[in-house]
Amino acid sequence: MTSTDLFDYELPENLIAQRPLEKRDQSRMMILARETRKITDGMFTSFPDYLRKGDTLVINTTKVFPARLLGSRKTGGKVEALLIRGWGNGLWSAMIGGLKKLNRGETIYFGDGEAFVKEKHSGGYALLQFESEKESIRLTQRFGDIPLPPYINRPGSVADKADKKRYQTVFADSIGSCAAPTAGLHFTDEALTLIQAHGVRVAEVVLHVGPGTFRPVRASNIEDHEMDAEAFHVPEETVKMIEETKNNGGRVVAVGSTSTRALESLSVADGKTLPCSGSTRLFITPGYRFKLVDAMLTNFHLPKSTLLMLVCAFARREFVLRAYAHAVSEKYRFFSYGDAMLIV
Repeated sequence: MTSTDLFDYELPENLIAQRPLEKRDQSRMMILARETRKITDGMFTSFPDYLRKGDTLVINTTKVFPARLLGSRKTGGKVEALLIRGWGNGLWSAMIGGLKKLNRGETIYFGDGEAFVKEKHSGGYALLQFESEKESIRLTQRFGDIPLPPYINRPGSVADKADKKRYQTVFADSIGSCAAPTAGLHFTDEALTLIQAHGVRVAEVVLHVGPGTFRPVRASNIEDHEMDAEAFHVPEETVKMIEETKNNGGRVVAVGSTSTRALESLSVADGKTLPCSGSTRLFITPGYRFKLVDAMLTNFHLPKSTLLMLVCAFARREFVLRAYAHAVSEKYRFFSYGDAMLIV
């Protein structure tokens, strides 16, 4: 068994980035060379220099939507719901504050609309049934808020005008996330154009990020932790690009843990990779053998989080925690609006 405490580290609160930098691509970037165990301090603007002609960069084009709905019960009691995944016809998986007080079948009023509690599950999860799919989208667009991670402080915990623009990647396209794929926040349209001019192809995947990305692992041993299911899609075109890249000696460079998990959730057999859509609960921990990802761009993650464990699996725990200690001493900015780490 592997203790969760092995993935803990000390982080001064003042290093948690509360606001994005004025320009997306002005973040610092730490470079970790796995083979030499060398740590280099740099800037994200140098990211294209670490790519090679023939590489494929994989981005997650999921889009954060106003998934946080504030509602009320018939009694007047307040209810907060975070919509996580839509199943069609107005049915949504949701995380609901104070779910224990709600009854199955009870109606919750959101603005000028409503939904009822169809099912209650453990951990604050439930199924909410809206009148229709169209109605659920209308309510989120009119009354919903962009959900922010709990470590970003805003009055009333509500995203402001700047967050609505910056807590979203420039390539966000597929609506469905309640959290941003934060490694992608550093990119500008100009950076992507420059990368492609270097002879690097850009491939797309979708993994809709759920609230589990915010939570530290509570189990004493990581083997006892269960990942939340997240919807993902890797199109045939992306699979073809990856196979061509591998066959020609190029590298697959994943932007973020979400792109990594989407790619590693694919089935690979006899040198063939199959396109796939569905749900993934893939929990990548030290000892995992990566099938497709050769390099990774990521942010600095929460202590004891599944994201930190994934990074430790990719670059070895001791090396990663040494890099994190270096980041603290050099005052890197941490978490969603923070700086980047490139692992090659």
